Amino acid sequence: MSARTPGLFFLVFSFYFSVSPLSAQITHTATGAVDETANKIIKKASDKMNSGAFSVPVTVVNYDANKKEIFRQKADITYKSPCYKVIAGDIELWCDGASVWQVNRNTREVVVNNMTKDDDDITNPAALLANYKKNYRAKFIREENGTAIIDLQPKKGRTFHKLRLFIETATGRLKKIEQHNYDSSRGEYTFGKYTPAKVAVEAFKYTAPKGYEIVDMR
Repeated sequence: MSARTPGLFFLVFSFYFSVSPLSAQITHTATGAVDETANKIIKKASDKMNSGAFSVPVTVVNYDANKKEIFRQKADITYKSPCYKVIAGDIELWCDGASVWQVNRNTREVVVNNMTKDDDDITNPAALLANYKKNYRAKFIREENGTAIIDLQPKKGRTFHKLRLFIETATGRLKKIEQHNYDSSRGEYTFGKYTPAKVAVEAFKYTAPKGYEIVDMR
């Protein structure tokens, strides 16, 4: 069983556009064009997300190919890179940087895996921003009302053809991720207010309550 879980984020496009003071700065190299504007903005977002521990509420919405909402879930996430904890209804995800515990409080089951070796997992946006160059090409699209819109296009085959990032230009705050799938379905992960958190790495190691069934896949 994989440590991955179904997507954690998604929402609706804003239709209020503003004139963008940003423009794409492209550098051509032997391996292709590099969008320096996109890279600069993503680096700012990565530095912010990986600078310390914080908690943030996230709203996850999935749409089918006909743009009909089929799933909505609110989650609370705490990060201290590379660790994270996600609480979403009866489902919990705990990661201490080495292991991932997927907890179902409703069925009282816990599945334990090694942390995925992928460094672009959408369940861990901090790692995605820090390591995106390995598996994605970044493209600055435009700026709307102080928010930079950047597309990440996979360098190799995925079930989706792009991730669209919405990053607050002034602060580097990641506001939203959209996952656009080949079947025209879409997922949106919208981040609320970032709140600094005082938490030790040990707090991300899960201990199951008595009576829970443990399935250890490590």
